[in-house]
Amino acid sequence: MGDEGFGPRIVFDIMGISVTETVTVTWFIMFVLLVFSIAVTRNMKREASGIQLVVEQLVGIINNMTKQNMGEKNAAFAPYVGTLLLFIGISNIIGLFGFRPPTADLNTTMCLSIATFVLTQFFGMKSKGLGGYGKGFLEPMPFLLPLNIIGELANPISLGFRLFGNITAGVIIMTLLYGALGAFTNSLLGLTVPLLQAGVPAVLHIYFDLFAGLLQSFIFTMLTMVFISGAME
Repeated sequence: MGDEGFGPRIVFDIMGISVTETVTVTWFIMFVLLVFSIAVTRNMKREASGIQLVVEQLVGIINNMTKQNMGEKNAAFAPYVGTLLLFIGISNIIGLFGFRPPTADLNTTMCLSIATFVLTQFFGMKSKGLGGYGKGFLEPMPFLLPLNIIGELANPISLGFRLFGNITAGVIIMTLLYGALGAFTNSLLGLTVPLLQAGVPAVLHIYFDLFAGLLQSFIFTMLTMVFISGAME
C-alpha cells in the first residue's frame, strides 16, 4: 500500500511495454499454483496422508459443488471451477502478505468475466444448437429480444465490476487507514501509535482480505456455474 495512488504501480518496462504489479503478482500466483500442483501430485500414494489428504478433500469438495450446481452431466467442469476458485481466492487474500490483489485491477476481473461469458455462449450453443440457443432470446415474447440481448451482455459486466468493486474498496480503505495512522502522532490512553498501527489494520485486513476476499471468490465461481449451466438447459 504505497502513497502513489490507488492504481497498480509500474514495476518495470520490457521493450517499451510497461509491466504493472498486477501482472507480476498474477505471474507469481500462477507460479505458486503450478509448483504446488507438481509437488503434491509427484509422489501420490494409494493411502493419502498429510498434504495429499488435504488436497484430495479439497478436490472432493469442488467436485461435489460442481455436481450440485451444474448437475452430474456437467461434472467435467470441476477442473475449471476449481482453478477459478483457487486463483481468485489467492488473488483476493494476497493483500495479507503485502501484495496488491490482481483482482483490484478491472483488467483482471473483466478478463475473468469475459472468459465466463465466452464459455456460457459456447456451451449454450453446443448444447441447444445455434437455432435453439437463438430461439431462447425470443422467449417469453419475441418483442423482448433487445432486452434479452442486453441482459446477456450485462452478465459479464456486472460479474467483473462486482468482484473489482469489492476488492478495490478494501484496498482503498486500507490505504486511507495507513495514511491516517501514519499522520497520527499523539498517544491515546497510554497506547502508543505503533500499537494502533499494528492492531487496527490487522483486524481490518482479516475482514477485507480474508473474509470478504474468500466470499467474493466463492460468489464469482458460483455465478459462473449458474450462467454456464443455465445456458445449457
